[in-house]
Amino acid sequence: MTPLQDIDAVTTPDIDQEEYGNSELDPLNELPDEVEMSLFDHLEELRQRIFYSLIAVAIGVVGCFLAVKPIVQLLEIPAQGVKFLQLAPGEYFFVSIKVAGYSGLVLSSPFILYQIIQFVLPGLTRRERRLLGPVVLGSSVLFAAGLVFAYLLLIPAALNFFISYGADVVEQLWSIDKYFEFVLLLLFSTGLAFQIPIIQLLLGNLGIVSSEKMISGWRYVIIGAVVLGAVLTPSTDPLTQSLLAGAVLGLYFGGIGLVKLTGK
Repeated sequence: MTPLQDIDAVTTPDIDQEEYGNSELDPLNELPDEVEMSLFDHLEELRQRIFYSLIAVAIGVVGCFLAVKPIVQLLEIPAQGVKFLQLAPGEYFFVSIKVAGYSGLVLSSPFILYQIIQFVLPGLTRRERRLLGPVVLGSSVLFAAGLVFAYLLLIPAALNFFISYGADVVEQLWSIDKYFEFVLLLLFSTGLAFQIPIIQLLLGNLGIVSSEKMISGWRYVIIGAVVLGAVLTPSTDPLTQSLLAGAVLGLYFGGIGLVKLTGK
């Protein structure tokens, strides 16, 4: 073997390893289901999936409206000892529509999420598809946990504060419309606030923000959590705001742990 051949034999494996390590040649960055589609084809597919999602929402809303009384009674449980009044003609009817709308949206959300996934899936690489399952499952679990947290802790805490504050002065007769505005807003704002770890996981794995940067900004996070607790809670009592701010902080630092587990 000549000296030139010896050099080729030594350097060739290193070049192959460098090429394979290149992100462009990484199999995880491939698009396994890449299909050529025109802009009009994409728009048509988007139109169809939006149409199917709207049908699912309509079915969910109608179904919940037919069974709205048990849902209303369930949401009235935290307000123990309070009598609800209908202060205008048709007020309870519009409250029923509002409750059915929120409930139907929650029930149809898995189908809507499926339509979104099917629309974006062809444009995702193998690496991005690995995140899809944990993100979807985690987001669903955290949203449900947010609803439970608000129903069992935030709403009773806020209502007990208001009831006890004016117990010796006023009789507790509440407008049913105002009550459900309060309850529904608190439920869904808390469910959305519980998505913080999912956002952190996406930002970390996309290389936008590392876990070290998330930790270094803890002072701003505390201020943001307090502000978020004040904005998202429709009540002004400090207990409810403190509970939500504490939950946001716990979720944020838990999200940092998740990002660290992924090595980011």
